[in-house]
Amino acid sequence: MGVAPETRPLVRVDRVSKHFGEGEARVDALREVSIDIYPGQVVALLGPSGSGKTTLLNVIGCILDPSSGSMELDGETVLANGHWMRSNLRQLRLDKIGFIFQSHNLIPFLDATDNVALVLQLAGADATTARARAVALLDYLEVGNRRNAMPAKLSGGEAQRVAIARALANRPRIILADEPTAALDSKRAGIVMDLLRKVAVDQEAAIIAVTHDEKIFDRFDIIFNLRDGRLERDALF
Repeated sequence: MGVAPETRPLVRVDRVSKHFGEGEARVDALREVSIDIYPGQVVALLGPSGSGKTTLLNVIGCILDPSSGSMELDGETVLANGHWMRSNLRQLRLDKIGFIFQSHNLIPFLDATDNVALVLQLAGADATTARARAVALLDYLEVGNRRNAMPAKLSGGEAQRVAIARALANRPRIILADEPTAALDSKRAGIVMDLLRKVAVDQEAAIIAVTHDEKIFDRFDIIFNLRDGRLERDALF
């Protein structure tokens, strides 16, 4: 996918480092990692266990405090010289980021619609508005016919689509996915990745996924390869 040079990155990570412990016990999980991710891109973070990919995803998600570096999300400087520029990181995540996980983590006693609507209600939407938005998202992701189904009655692929709808509820332009297809077979994994591509294009969003799933490698625009906390090379594709 081509990106116009003048397009501003949705995610800009600048020389971000993260270490755990001190002295002989110190572990450098990230070492001055810099990446730019643009609207419409679907990218992967790839590397062996302990390479730093999940740490990087958690820093971008404003879940983990980095040791140093700066970061911009959707045009806002949210991290400067290792310090957060917002005091309320929960609100920052609600405003800018959607999360998708390997396990769909749907609430078992809520149907598909209410699982999505709950996120909107937590952000302050009234119940009617939240349910209308949830139904629209489920239709958009081609699972609207299962809107009244409980999670236990959904197939793996259907449950993951509901989880994607939940991630999109507050209209974030940055979607972070941690092994989103690991529990799916090849066909369902392909469907989920095609849906994420649709989201990236339709909403000019950036999709960033940690994955080991070789069957979906061809669905990414770029694979960022990490090893020992360092970016080994910027683009494998």
